[in-house]
Amino acid sequence: MTRVELHHGGASDVGLVREANEDAYLTAPPVFVVADGMGGHDAGDVASRFVVEEFEALAESGVTGGDADKAAERVAATFRRVQERISAYDAEQQDAGAIGFSAGTTAVVAVLVEQDGHARWLLANIGDSRIYRYTEGGLEQVSVDHSVVQEMIDAGSITVAEAALHPSRHVITRALGASASGEADYFLLPLPAAERLLLCSDGVSGMIDDAQIAAILAETEDPATPRTAWCPPRCGPADATTRPPS
Repeated sequence: MTRVELHHGGASDVGLVREANEDAYLTAPPVFVVADGMGGHDAGDVASRFVVEEFEALAESGVTGGDADKAAERVAATFRRVQERISAYDAEQQDAGAIGFSAGTTAVVAVLVEQDGHARWLLANIGDSRIYRYTEGGLEQVSVDHSVVQEMIDAGSITVAEAALHPSRHVITRALGASASGEADYFLLPLPAAERLLLCSDGVSGMIDDAQIAAILAETEDPATPRTAWCPPRCGPADATTRPPS
């Protein structure tokens, strides 16, 4: 594979609304993950931790070996292991008397892989956590939200601006666990000489718009900059950025 130098950073914050942080992230080059837990304390935080644990094991196993298709299969298998662990945890809690217990989490994943001798980003998402691409001053959302409001946007029944205030804006259509579909969408992107990827939960994208995100990235060149230097009040629970410089 062409030599790629990665600079990365991550931060997580409980914010001002909830008492417990249900989100988790992983920066284990060449694997980067953000998981947004759902279901309350001892449910969402456990589900998001399962995501990080399984993808950390994937990173340690050498996921970049082989081509992008094989790497995608290994990522899909990792999602299945997470789903199995969440299902087993739900059953354990229900057997202990927690009626209706249901843990869940969204997930976005970026893995540096090889295809035809060139480095590529293999990206995957489940739920409404997002992957953005920031190149030459422009911000592009790569992932597509698995949410009710995204379906309404796609159908033309509401606008993006209306979606930000819609009462169903937090209702997602896919997730790991929580009795929902855990099927991921996958994207394979070429790796230009220099770019940045931003992986974030809706604690970021739901609080600040794309223009503000782009402005923050423009002002903060190094992704390892301490969170307090770039995170505005209530900026959100979890994010991670990677940047291969020229």
